[in-house]
Amino acid sequence: MNLIKSTTTFSLFVLLSRVLGYIRDFFIAIYLGSGTLADAFFVAFRIPNTFRRLFSEGTFNAAFVPSYSSELIKGKKNSNSFANTIFNLLLLGLFFTILIIEIFMPTFIKIIAPGFTNNSEKFNIAIDLTRITFPFLFFISLASFFSAILNSHNRFAASAAAPIILNILLIICLLYAENLNENLVYYLSYTVTFAGAIQFIFLLLFVKKYFVININFNLAINKKVKKFFSKLLPSVFSSGVTQINILVGTIIASFQASAVSYLYYADRIYQINLAVAGIAIGTVILPNLSRHIRNNKSQKTIELQNKALELSLFLSLPASFALIIGSEQITSALFGYGSFDNKSVYNSAKALFYFSFGLPAFSLIKIFSTFLFARDDTKTPFKYSLISVILNIIISLTFFSKVGFIIIPIATTISSWFNGIILLIFVINREYFKFSSNFVVQITKIIFSNIIAILIFYFLINFLSSYLDYENNYKLILIILIVLLTFISYMVVSIIIKAFKISDINLKY
Repeated sequence: MNLIKSTTTFSLFVLLSRVLGYIRDFFIAIYLGSGTLADAFFVAFRIPNTFRRLFSEGTFNAAFVPSYSSELIKGKKNSNSFANTIFNLLLLGLFFTILIIEIFMPTFIKIIAPGFTNNSEKFNIAIDLTRITFPFLFFISLASFFSAILNSHNRFAASAAAPIILNILLIICLLYAENLNENLVYYLSYTVTFAGAIQFIFLLLFVKKYFVININFNLAINKKVKKFFSKLLPSVFSSGVTQINILVGTIIASFQASAVSYLYYADRIYQINLAVAGIAIGTVILPNLSRHIRNNKSQKTIELQNKALELSLFLSLPASFALIIGSEQITSALFGYGSFDNKSVYNSAKALFYFSFGLPAFSLIKIFSTFLFARDDTKTPFKYSLISVILNIIISLTFFSKVGFIIIPIATTISSWFNGIILLIFVINREYFKFSSNFVVQITKIIFSNIIAILIFYFLINFLSSYLDYENNYKLILIILIVLLTFISYMVVSIIIKAFKISDINLKY
């Protein structure tokens, strides 16, 4: 496997999906802003979308890929039998889970957004919208199962491209927003579920080459299947800890008007980089890392782990610094139009500012967790993630009444750094990971490149500050140009001082 080429392929599709996701949210910000309808829709959208991220962005892979890869070695018949048992159990489990939650949706919303109970209109709309969007979970979870099979065969493009379907369909719906008025949120919700079904069909077409579905509910649950499900819940929790922390934040934020919306828009901005710097790299390295470990190729394992960590920091550090420095200008340029007023920009930018400090940690959690998932260890990341979530909840609840919703990104950042650091300590102590001889030199070069790039970014932001005001209609074009110039300067400096080596593009791990 070529790490950089595979990561680039995966990242390009993920990045395209995120850009389309931004265009979707751009229109949502214009037509819904951060009011009652926006809060209700974002809760309805957040729940299935959080589960989508939990299952599709490497989490299901963490439990499935090592087990499925072991069966692949024994032959296609074994791997297909194992995969079909998992598929049928998922099919049954998802169907009954969704049916039960649909029936008890009012209680479910009270748990997910307890603050909405103080506003009967918002509460009832959230119930209706979540009932419409929740079947999305059924389709997207099964689609994620197909993605895991494709990834096991080092086929990453289709699974990375699938989320694009959701964003394209939502954008099409939003193009008719002016004719839909208050019914817009209902049409958007129906579109979410429809998009889930289309993604399922899309990935089914690609997976047929590697997996033949055999629906059979006369299931023989052997030790391999039991082992998989014993790993699944811990892996969902640990690999998706950032999403769980955000979901916890949404629950707490529901007690403050418009806070759910502020957090949603901030989340959308920094998730663009996280998708590339953490999720893409973690997803790409897992199949080969599992094979290297199983075949006792210790040198290959060390090389792949170090390169993955190095690449993650190379991508996440400049984004973190840029978002810290330009959080308000970036938020205004991306969403500051129509119903998304100055107050919405200011509050979303504040949330983004504090989320940005945690961006490298969010990526590192993905990378270090993958080191353990490749060894069939999902319990350790689960244990540390649980502690991290508890820490997040304690900080958020302790200070929410004093400082409001802004404590949520602060708590998420603190708990994420705690999680990332203790994972690093664990993998080093267990000798699952050790730094290569030139790692410190490479990181020093990366930091130097960051300093140069961020100085350029800071200068450009300040020099063009008058053109980045909320009222300027061309601020989006300017911010894109500033980011491009900064990125180009970062790459040029990195190549000159060899913080990024062009020769690495052809290296196989």
